[in-house]
Amino acid sequence: MPLCGLVGPPNAGKSTLFAASTLMDVKIADYPFTTIEPNVGVAYVRIPCVCKELGVKDNPRNSPCIDGNRFVPVKMIDVAGLVPDAWRGRGLGNRFLDHMRRADVLIVVVDASGCTDSEGRKVSPGSHDPLEDVLFIEREIDMWIYQILKKEWDKVVKLVEVARKDIREVLQERLSGLGVTIEHVSQALVNTGLVNKRVGVWNDEDLLTFIREVRRMAKPMLVAANKIDMPTADEHVERMMEALKGKYEVVPISAVAELALRRAAKAGLINYLPGDKDFEILKPDQLTTRQRKALDYIRENVLEKWGSTGVQELINKAFLEVLGMVVVFPVEDENRFTDHYGNVLPDAYLMPKGSTALDLAYKIHTDLGEKFICAIDARSKRRLGADYRLNHRDVIKIMAGR
Repeated sequence: MPLCGLVGPPNAGKSTLFAASTLMDVKIADYPFTTIEPNVGVAYVRIPCVCKELGVKDNPRNSPCIDGNRFVPVKMIDVAGLVPDAWRGRGLGNRFLDHMRRADVLIVVVDASGCTDSEGRKVSPGSHDPLEDVLFIEREIDMWIYQILKKEWDKVVKLVEVARKDIREVLQERLSGLGVTIEHVSQALVNTGLVNKRVGVWNDEDLLTFIREVRRMAKPMLVAANKIDMPTADEHVERMMEALKGKYEVVPISAVAELALRRAAKAGLINYLPGDKDFEILKPDQLTTRQRKALDYIRENVLEKWGSTGVQELINKAFLEVLGMVVVFPVEDENRFTDHYGNVLPDAYLMPKGSTALDLAYKIHTDLGEKFICAIDARSKRRLGADYRLNHRDVIKIMAGR
């Protein structure tokens, strides 16, 4: 299951975002380092299900379908907040950075209202620039990776220039724990122009340039501009979007509003699905005055103003746009769209960008991959080869030998 990591300074709202995305009970407080041990839970990518298009009533197993919306599970990890110089071991930096290794994509959570500084301390509303937090988080991650390579750099040079090892393989081996592939290393060397420079004459800036490019590919990021329910957020959000255009997607969110709506929906007080533009009150008589005021505030200051709480959009963008993943529906019967047991559209898998029909076969079961004959597009009944590139919302049957 793909994994996104929530990173950012203390008190930016990471734990609230995690709770809102997963509905797991986590410790939430407005002081630094509330989170010490990482929280890991399941969030969901929301897409239109193919059931209505195919004219069937589905009964999913791994991914709920609610009112024609399919919710595909992903993992989310919330780790301790980062402070400046975390890469040197300050705060809980080293522990955080180690937990981050597993993430496929990083969501940088910042306080867009400017009410907390980079240390997580409360400041006058609007007085802190959250753009500074995005840049320092980026720097901390780069410097952490820099440390990993720098302490073995003499050995890297000897392996490449004396033992004549392939520089791509040597660098990838040392960064493999971060999810860095040989393709990432090769492309980074080309993109930075370092492919034509002897590794023995690289200086510190060359190494950092390479690391920034590798990190960009292996640990792609987007920004969650949190606390848009606060009046001081508007200007900061607009400025971040302009400053980071073409580099990082900035998604305005209110984690606290999403959490309140999801808890109210779970209690049966309102009708609301993550990502909806509004909610419907189901039990007005059971709402306290305080709850009614809170819902009115969320509707006026978040939903009507911003279009949604932004949380579901953030999750979708992380996996579908930043990672470029696609959702595929595997079936065994291409006519009834069922599995072996008659379940209609039983599963929905998130597949990496560029995945093929053969990759899907292996995802379902190793035997299917090893005995792969062909795939069938369940919509058109067209036969597909092993190298067919999967498209978003494909419905696919795998044919395998015995």
